[in-house]
Order: sequence, then C-alpha cells, then structure tokens
Amino acid sequence: MRLHYSCLREKDRRQYAAVEAIKLGYGGLTYISRLLCVDRKTIIEGKKELLKMAAQQEQTDKQRRSGGGRKKKGSAS
Repeated sequence: MRLHYSCLREKDRRQYAAVEAIKLGYGGLTYISRLLCVDRKTIIEGKKELLKMAAQQEQTDKQRRSGGGRKKKGSAS
C-alpha cells in the first residue's frame, strides 16, 4: 500500500487515502493517516473531492436528453 501510494501524484494520493479510509469505516481515517504518514486534513480533503466527483457523475448519467418524446396532449406548439 505504501509503495503504491508513493508512486501517485498529489491529487491521486489524497483520493487514494480517502478511499482506503472509507473502506475501513470507523477509525479508518486515523489508521490510514498513521500508516501513510499523511495529515488527517489531507484525507478529509480527498473525501470532499470524491463526493464532488460522485455528484458530477450523477448529473451526467442521464440516458436521454430532456425535451424528447411525444408532446403533451393539448399543447399549442
């Protein structure tokens, strides 16, 4: 885990540490911060980045564009 962590870029390090801490659940943040010698704030920042990425992914996961399909009955257009 430490070897893989050392090969990553800064942003990827934050996100990787956050993923590992989330996987461990309660106490994971402290354990990962000690294991990888990372500040807890860095892992928290990584968690925020992951949540932001997940929210953006949900917005782009629509299958169809809006406005398509049959028009409503009684509309004048």
